[in-house]
Amino acid sequence: MSTRISETLSGILQIFKSGQIPEAISYAAFPSFDIPSEQWSYLNRIITWMNNTNDARGYRQWLEAGRHVKKGAQAFHIFAPRFKKEKNEEGEEDFSLMGYLQVPVFRYEDTEGEPLNYSKTKIGSFHLLDRAKEWGLDVHAVSENGKFWGSYDGGSYIKLATPEESVFFHELAHHAHKLVLGKLESGQNWKQEIVAELSAEALTRILGLERETTGNSYRYIEGYAAQAGLTPVAACLQVLGDTGKVLKLILQDEKLESKMAG
Repeated sequence: MSTRISETLSGILQIFKSGQIPEAISYAAFPSFDIPSEQWSYLNRIITWMNNTNDARGYRQWLEAGRHVKKGAQAFHIFAPRFKKEKNEEGEEDFSLMGYLQVPVFRYEDTEGEPLNYSKTKIGSFHLLDRAKEWGLDVHAVSENGKFWGSYDGGSYIKLATPEESVFFHELAHHAHKLVLGKLESGQNWKQEIVAELSAEALTRILGLERETTGNSYRYIEGYAAQAGLTPVAACLQVLGDTGKVLKLILQDEKLESKMAG
């Protein structure tokens, strides 16, 4: 572990130990995008999130948007109400619910073609975006969804619902951790989440970002440390080795790291 990385992590732990934790800041959100799923029922949006996407549409809808479904892509299904037209007691035409149909839809990630409005949202000024591209990661914006600020699908995509760089660093660290370990555990594993958040906080400091996110990081780590019955500091100490490896991999170019340190 380089001196710069070691000193940065030590500094973060000293703040955590001191108990003088800054207030968490509010994250900004990308604006809502005009996509079909924004109008879906909560159940259908949950189904969509469970399939690791924010934007899913039918085959023809994707064609209308200038994109086509990749060969071999598998659809998942949402529920659409089925109505029957009939006359009510006043003799007026009305619709009654007969049941629900399963409608096949495809994820944005399983399509290709014209860029959509939200994929044009500017995130090109992020630090370390080149590292993500070098690793073959597609980083794009999604609208605020009340479920997450950022997500990593385990190999190909990083989705961001906020322009906060620390959130991008967190997701990038997940991918770096995967490269270090060979694979990640599925779900919200407390060690993996703390490695990602501790790495993100370290990167904001190494890169000299002005946003004070220590309070956010502490509270995030505190929540996952509690799952393991540990204090935030004890939990961080358990993952310090992996965190150092993640940071070294992300900052793999010594010249880049020297430039950051300067």
